[in-house]
Amino acid sequence: MIRESISVFFPAYNDGQTIGDLVRRTMALLPSLTEDYEVIAVNDGSWDNTADVLAALESEFPGRFKAVTHEANRGYGGALRSGFEAATKDLVFYTDGDGQYDPTELAELVAHLGPNTGLVNGYKLNRNDPWHRVAIGWLYNRFARFIFGIHLRDIDCDFRLIRRHLLEEISLRSTSGTICVELVKKIELCPYLVEEVGVHHHPRLHGRSQFFRLKSLFNTFGQLCRLWFALVVLPQVTRRDARLA
Repeated sequence: MIRESISVFFPAYNDGQTIGDLVRRTMALLPSLTEDYEVIAVNDGSWDNTADVLAALESEFPGRFKAVTHEANRGYGGALRSGFEAATKDLVFYTDGDGQYDPTELAELVAHLGPNTGLVNGYKLNRNDPWHRVAIGWLYNRFARFIFGIHLRDIDCDFRLIRRHLLEEISLRSTSGTICVELVKKIELCPYLVEEVGVHHHPRLHGRSQFFRLKSLFNTFGQLCRLWFALVVLPQVTRRDARLA
């Protein structure tokens, strides 16, 4: 058991068939990790029964679980930013509400958390998705790591344990899936260690990914280009101008 407190949150978009089980399994795990914890779900404009499931969970776990609701869908980045803002504990862990990751593997991340560690990030031991998603994910990961100079091996493994004060120090602006690149890049620029732990990835049994849609892919690519300019090109220009001054 650790001394730090933990906030766990799940971004959820039409995940009514999976979010209840994820929250209950997390609630069963957390008392073995820390005495001070909370669980949050961000309902990002779902039109299925997600809202009803979350309302039932608030009654089932009073004082431990809370739901944050977006009346309209804000995108994956918007959901993560709301979750980070709602978290109040020392450590913040998040993973998706679709059930492709096992939240009880959080225990493995906690075991790798050292006093100078800012981020413990999962990487997929295996990817249980259709071949086209595996191919697109592989290309996206390699491309983003290359142009941003990111050392982390699996940028789009959304299974992360982060010190909350780090989230307060960096300013996240992305509203799409590029928020994962922005988050990792900014943390790697901080003077804290980053650890990686292999986690299992399971087939998606319900719902549909927001990321693998044509409109989302174009939006993500546009934000990725703007993010690259802000985090890579602009700092280089600033440093060059400072040397010439």
